[in-house]
Amino acid sequence: MRFPWPGVVVLALCLSATQAGARASVEGEGRIVIEVGGAPITVYTYTPPGCAPRGLLFVLHGLRRNARAYRDKARGFARRACLVVQAPRFDKRRFPNWRYQRGGVVRKGHALTRSRWTSRVLAALIERARERVGGALYLFGHSAGAQFLSRVAAYDPPPGVTRFIIANPSTHVFPDLKVDAPYGFGGLFSELEARRRLRAYLALPLTIYLGGEDTGSRNLSTSAAAMRQGRNRRERGRRLFRAARALAREKGWRFGWRLVEAPGVGHSARRMLDAASAESAFGLASAASAAPRPAAAGGR
Repeated sequence: MRFPWPGVVVLALCLSATQAGARASVEGEGRIVIEVGGAPITVYTYTPPGCAPRGLLFVLHGLRRNARAYRDKARGFARRACLVVQAPRFDKRRFPNWRYQRGGVVRKGHALTRSRWTSRVLAALIERARERVGGALYLFGHSAGAQFLSRVAAYDPPPGVTRFIIANPSTHVFPDLKVDAPYGFGGLFSELEARRRLRAYLALPLTIYLGGEDTGSRNLSTSAAAMRQGRNRRERGRRLFRAARALAREKGWRFGWRLVEAPGVGHSARRMLDAASAESAFGLASAASAAPRPAAAGGR
């Protein structure tokens, strides 16, 4: 199924969704439906009570496409940080793995035009949300959602993001011009443009956020391209960070990443967000407070 995603979002709400959205703009839970390029996208919202929102927290769900559950998992962190949660649902029918996890940039070995990338949908949703809520903008993806966010950050990052938080993905975009997209920067851009985008990728305010115990194999991508990144999610994230930092140092490029680990946490979005290290992952606390040694690693 093909969707020519435009850069501007059109809001199409039924009465119940309008009422839910109105409530969410005040406080508590809500649900809105936003039409992007003729396709309705359901967004689950949460506005913490008793505080003036400091900004937006977009939460990108995992493999089960359970956006509502992910919204709920983020409520505790949203209350602590005073952020409005937006959790869009990318359903399996319209957004199969190649379009969600892999970002829709490549289909059966062929690069697609930017207008068809799933990052365009996210950009439209962010644009709409920014009409209601200003301030900081955090993008948090977990598991499958972190795979998607990795492609967004690498190939088509929206402007004005305070921090990208990529938590426990199965695969990443490695900073390598010889590795084809969606696992590297090859085959998607001209050589000159690929280098420019790679440099911009390394400069982003981006956190690789790993569960200290996320070493299992359940739902782990085991394709040849994935296995070249490492044996498990924790190893892949650590390897990516080391490669990105080394390349930035070699080239003399700005490096905006940090690596943060949540001790004792496995493949759990709720526990990642509830962990003491979450504040460091979001840049809301000093990296020193995030405990294990890798949490302090980062660029300047």
